[in-house]
Amino acid sequence: MDNVTLGKTGLVVSKNGFGALPIQRITKKDAVYLLQKAFYNGINYFDTARWYSDSEEKLGAAFCYIRDKITISTKTGAQTAEDFWKDLNQSLENLQTDYIDIYQFHNPAFCPKPGDESGLYDAMLEAKKQGKIRFIGITNHRLSVAKEAIESNLYDTLQFPFSYLASDADIELVKACKKNNMGFIAMKALSGGLITDSATAYAYLAQFDNVAPIWGMQRESELDEFLSYNDTPPVLTEDMKKKIEHDRKELAGDFCRGCGYCMPCPVGIEINNCARMSLLLRRAPQEMNLSKEWQEKMRKIEDCLHCNQCMSKCPYGLNTPELLKKNYEDYKTFL
Repeated sequence: MDNVTLGKTGLVVSKNGFGALPIQRITKKDAVYLLQKAFYNGINYFDTARWYSDSEEKLGAAFCYIRDKITISTKTGAQTAEDFWKDLNQSLENLQTDYIDIYQFHNPAFCPKPGDESGLYDAMLEAKKQGKIRFIGITNHRLSVAKEAIESNLYDTLQFPFSYLASDADIELVKACKKNNMGFIAMKALSGGLITDSATAYAYLAQFDNVAPIWGMQRESELDEFLSYNDTPPVLTEDMKKKIEHDRKELAGDFCRGCGYCMPCPVGIEINNCARMSLLLRRAPQEMNLSKEWQEKMRKIEDCLHCNQCMSKCPYGLNTPELLKKNYEDYKTFL
């Protein structure tokens, strides 16, 4: 099985990390079964967040008796030190543990530092002093914040979107983390579902020995697919390289990554999926996305207020209202 050392943390984690955002959509019983199956088949790294509703609680239920055998990272979206402590103590309770291996700032708009007015990094240092966290991490979707975090030497790990659709600037982040002995955790390794060939996705990331991907899983079939790579890790072939080149051309330019930071919408538009419907229709089975339920979800685009809240919150600087409009017009041609 392929493993990755997360930089100066010294934590050795499986190349198949378990992204626990999707398990909030399944029952506790099914989640515990899936998580434990992952562990007993070689996966030792699990990533979650306070924002993922009951995901932490499900991890706690699955792993409270084998806590020392796994690595857990979770995240806080707190804006103040007071809320930081509320989040941390709630996470510890949910996870049924007295420490968190990697505690991460969840996509902050700035890079928290000691002595700044937010007090967030100072709270992180105090939590580490108290033994409630082992290592300090940051997650982001903004290149500028990610670069600042690397250059600051304040963080043990960076979690950032990284897949075979990565730009040259994204690859430079990976190299910079390696140079600074900082762990690199790859989120969105399937680009929010736009990449449908997991073997090619795995093989591409396997080229980077300091990258630890976390794969979002909620079905046993998805887990089995990634577990099969433990015994026979996919290796990048010429056919895979051609597929990557094709997908890069198809997905060049402005497209929605489905990160969801634009949400919620004042009129209930499911922006993170509606704004990339054109791509989903062309890259996945169409039947589900053309259902009555999805027709109604897409119709909600007609109710857009053009308040531009979504655009102001997009970490990729997309013109989201315009993107929604284009996707809706394209969707109607499929109907």
